[in-house]
Amino acid sequence: MFAALGKILYYVLLSILTLIIFVPLLVVVFAAFKSAPELAATSPFSLPVSWSFKNFMVVFEKTNMLLGFLNSISITVTSVVINAILGAMTAFVLNRFNFRFKKTIFLLFIIASVVPTYTTEVARFQTIKSLGVYNTLFAPLIIYAGTDLMQIFIYLQFIEKISKQLDESALLDGASYFRIFRSILFPLMLPATATLAIIKAVDIMNDMYIPYLYMPSKKLSTLSTALMTFVGERATYWNELSAAIILVMLPTILIYLILRKFIFAGLMDGAMKE
Repeated sequence: MFAALGKILYYVLLSILTLIIFVPLLVVVFAAFKSAPELAATSPFSLPVSWSFKNFMVVFEKTNMLLGFLNSISITVTSVVINAILGAMTAFVLNRFNFRFKKTIFLLFIIASVVPTYTTEVARFQTIKSLGVYNTLFAPLIIYAGTDLMQIFIYLQFIEKISKQLDESALLDGASYFRIFRSILFPLMLPATATLAIIKAVDIMNDMYIPYLYMPSKKLSTLSTALMTFVGERATYWNELSAAIILVMLPTILIYLILRKFIFAGLMDGAMKE
């Protein structure tokens, strides 16, 4: 009896979570195909009277989506590459070497992940300004390129499964530590790298806060900051904004659908020890 009640509760919770996720998405999709008068006169949950693509055409007229896409791709690809290299090298040092402040460094990563980002925003903004990269593509690159605790944890799980005898054999053959990392360990960590790269790429593509704050120029707009075109002080064009949201979501949805098996495979492989 208790097992049956638990199963019912399980499916009820799943149904509630599904509604919480998909109902707002359906509202956005319906609004994207409605005209402004129809959107104001009908329920947000009602289907459009006629499915029109006019709002999508207006989005391309008001915003340079191609420029936003190119800026987003350049920032994402560069940040992910630098981020993967830094994360893998950090995990390599923490796993393979014993030094005096090893635990302290790892503790600092944990503290940095616990402290809310917005509490350090003033200091970060001043740092970006002092470096002279404000309102350039380098501002978000510097911020996104930093590693985080999840990266280090997953990389550490992969490195622990790689025998240290490989390192010792390579050292006997005259290889340097950098050569060991580049030629042996990093290629073996490709599943973890692929997983983290996909997660990081989706996170960067969806982020609006950092590009909007550190790159206010319209020439540096990204896909996410292009949405602000449809939000004004006196009025918000919800139908056009909804169409723009769908266009912004498409790249990340496609990335996830195409590469989702690498995400789950990398996370599960890195989480299990032999």
